[in-house]
Amino acid sequence: MAALWIRPSGVPRLLQRAASVARSGTLAFGMAGLVAVRAAAAEGGPAAAGDGPAAADGPFLYVANQEAAAVTVIDLETHEVVEIIDLEAMGYGANAKPHHVAVEPDGSFWYVSLIAADRVLKFDRDNELVASVEFERPGLLALHPSEPWLFVGRSMAAVNPPQRIGRIDRTSMEVEEYDVFIPRPHALLASPDGGWVYAGSLGENSVVTVEAESGEAELLRLPGSGTMPHVLVQYAISPDGETLVATAEMTAKLLVFDVAEPVAPKLVGELDVGARPWHPSWSADGRWIWFGNLGANQVTLVDTSDWSVAAVIRGEGLAEPHGSVLSPDGSRLYVANRNETGSYESADRMGYGAPGGTVVVIDTETREIIDVIETPPYASGISLASGPS
Repeated sequence: MAALWIRPSGVPRLLQRAASVARSGTLAFGMAGLVAVRAAAAEGGPAAAGDGPAAADGPFLYVANQEAAAVTVIDLETHEVVEIIDLEAMGYGANAKPHHVAVEPDGSFWYVSLIAADRVLKFDRDNELVASVEFERPGLLALHPSEPWLFVGRSMAAVNPPQRIGRIDRTSMEVEEYDVFIPRPHALLASPDGGWVYAGSLGENSVVTVEAESGEAELLRLPGSGTMPHVLVQYAISPDGETLVATAEMTAKLLVFDVAEPVAPKLVGELDVGARPWHPSWSADGRWIWFGNLGANQVTLVDTSDWSVAAVIRGEGLAEPHGSVLSPDGSRLYVANRNETGSYESADRMGYGAPGGTVVVIDTETREIIDVIETPPYASGISLASGPS
């Protein structure tokens, strides 16, 4: 294995965006360039005020830090943390629980779901908050590829949320909800052509296909629906839009669906893939599927040419892997790690009183870990701009 480069212990500045919410609900901004620090006296503490936000030009990687009420912004070229957005300082509370992130293809705006604050927030490229919409226990986010829609599922933390997903107009930030008729709708993904949205249940073995424009839904009950639920965590779809995979937490499987007819998905295969498979990423050439195993501190690589496990990657920084995303050119896989148990020894240099999270960078050609980037606690959802920034 190639030599591992773990980032030095110097800490990036912690930028807190100052915003207030007027009684009318309109967002009012002030002191946008304010720099505030957490644990400023800590060894290797944040840079001094006046350095200014996001010195790099990007493109950027955005990481939700669920137990820190923060979002980490990482420069994709240098792997440096350029900004940590403190949502508590913006009035959303220490328990806001940012969970998942979606980014416009050109990087112009990005969105984050706040589980406990019942909000989906919209930020611009400069990481200024521009809009907020109320949504009960939001979880995963999915951008429509051509229409200005953002689809929203429900969090795993929600015990009995509405059996609906949300469709937010990304321009007006108005929201409407679609009935999907399944308990705890969590897994969520839009098809490449934008015609369909797929939702999956945590509570029963069911998949729902939703027509993106009308909201009309078709329900598929999976074989063995009366047995232990798979607990469908998340989907990935092939570039041609004809094959859908779902990670199943409780049964430790990758489920494979033929969706050539989107309204009638067909379960065509199951692959044993290790404990608690989480968010999958499908390579642009259609050959590979990558995902972390939350219960095994590893990353699994599946070869779709024969539906076999091609590699299992373990190493420094992989500690309860959650989200994954491929770089636009496919050369690197970024894996966000919760590290709740502290199996990776990160310094508590940000003053949160808990083990820090990580983003592990894997070279997709050599399948080796090439970098470990430390973040505030519980790195969960992760995303980047898919096109030119």
